Amino acid sequence: MATIKLNQENLEDTLKNNNIVMIDFWAEWCGPCKMFGPVYEQVAEKHEDIAFTKVNTEEQGELAAAFGIQSIPTLAIFRDNILLYKNPGALPENALEDLIKQVRELDMDKVRKEIAEKEAEEKEEVKAE
Repeated sequence: MATIKLNQENLEDTLKNNNIVMIDFWAEWCGPCKMFGPVYEQVAEKHEDIAFTKVNTEEQGELAAAFGIQSIPTLAIFRDNILLYKNPGALPENALEDLIKQVRELDMDKVRKEIAEKEAEEKEEVKAE
C-alpha cells in the first residue's frame, strides 16, 4: 500500500477506519528524514493491512504541534485508535519490522485495562489534593 498524506482533515477518519496506523512526521529539508523515507515506503509495501501515513511538518504545523513533535523524523503508531509509540529517529528496516511485529502481538484488551487503571489512579490523586 502506498503511503497516505495525513492532515487535520483526514486524521480522525484514518485513525477510526484502520486497525493500525503508522505516522511518519518529516520535512523536505531533513537529512535523516530523507534516509528514513525510502525504508518507510518499502516496509509499507509489505503490509497492506496497515495505514502508513506521512505528515510534512512544514505543511501541517498545527498537526505536528498537536502531536508534540519536537524533532524529526518522528514515528507514531496507533492501534485501535490508541497511541502506542511515538519516538524520534530514523529506524533501519529490521527495527521497523520488529516494531510492527510487537504492535501486532499486543493484547489490546490488556492495554485498554491498563489505561483505564491509570486514569482511575490519576482521578484519585486529583481528589486527594
